[in-house]
Amino acid sequence: MPREHGGNRPDATRQVGERFDAWQEEGLDPANCPVRDVLDRVGDKWSVLILTALAAGPTRFSALNREVGDISKRMLTQTLRTLQRDGLVERTVYPTTPPTVDYRLTALGHSVLEPLSALIAWAEARHDDIRAARAAFDGGEDVAA
Repeated sequence: MPREHGGNRPDATRQVGERFDAWQEEGLDPANCPVRDVLDRVGDKWSVLILTALAAGPTRFSALNREVGDISKRMLTQTLRTLQRDGLVERTVYPTTPPTVDYRLTALGHSVLEPLSALIAWAEARHDDIRAARAAFDGGEDVAA
């Protein structure tokens, strides 16, 4: 017997459905989908952690490396460049010897913090549920039953 799904708010479900339907009617090319494009960035392993670390203010590379933790310097550099390319992060070089460099969120970068905060709160609130579902799935239990 199918279980009724009651996890989404009706407004959110309706809005997502309407947006998807509009894209379908417009014949949106999936390769140019704005959601996919943005989620590729904020959905990767490191970007959210870096954006969150930069929310506190300008930060030097070494401090970011320490704060994010288990990221390699190469991956930190690559992710910062990608975030800079997307207009979310700004790199400032100061004329000192040796040169001082810091990274900060742009206005566009700050604008992602609110939805990102909601996603982080949801992840924290639902992490135990997700881990339990994974364990049940991996153990072969029927979670939907």
